[in-house]
Amino acid sequence: MLTVAMPKGRIFEEAVELLRKAGYDLPPEFEDSRRLIIDAPEAGMRFILAKPMDVPTYVEHGVADIGVAGKDTMIEEERDVYEVLDLKISECYMAVAALPTYEKSNDIAPKVASKYPNLAASYFREQGEQVEIIKLNGSIELAPLIGLADRIVDIVSTGSTLRANGLVELEKIVTITSRLIVNPVSYRMKDAIIDEVVERLAAVIEGEEQ
Repeated sequence: MLTVAMPKGRIFEEAVELLRKAGYDLPPEFEDSRRLIIDAPEAGMRFILAKPMDVPTYVEHGVADIGVAGKDTMIEEERDVYEVLDLKISECYMAVAALPTYEKSNDIAPKVASKYPNLAASYFREQGEQVEIIKLNGSIELAPLIGLADRIVDIVSTGSTLRANGLVELEKIVTITSRLIVNPVSYRMKDAIIDEVVERLAAVIEGEEQ
């Protein structure tokens, strides 16, 4: 049985739909389960449901053979896993945002709040800008409103959350989609079954793009 680590929420729902289209028999009530480990013997899979940031960790350490993770998480976590397929689901992008009144100043190390400190630091380093990164775990949009940070780096889907909090997008950093990742040891031990999953999913993705 192949063990698959999946993030809860939107990515999980879209990935399950993709697997069904690829011919994997997943029970109808699959998405409604509150369990953290779900067996799907008809599909030959066991699913571990986790927080998005934890999926690459589970795959890297081999408790899951494969996983589905957003490119944002892959960039941030830099885990020792193989990224084998762009699933083209849950598309969004990473952006820099601030209040409309924001202006770049001569302040040394202006403050930037983000859930993604490594990604944010790397981006501003590439821009030749020295900033102080403040890591937050939620409600990133709050940081400029209370004076904690000048700018934020966060995921943007529709932009409605930014607008609702009076923020404007300044720069787009990178487009984000979900990727299929594989544990290197699992790829050697279960190469045939993993390759089949990749091929079947790739065929569905290719068909939808045509």
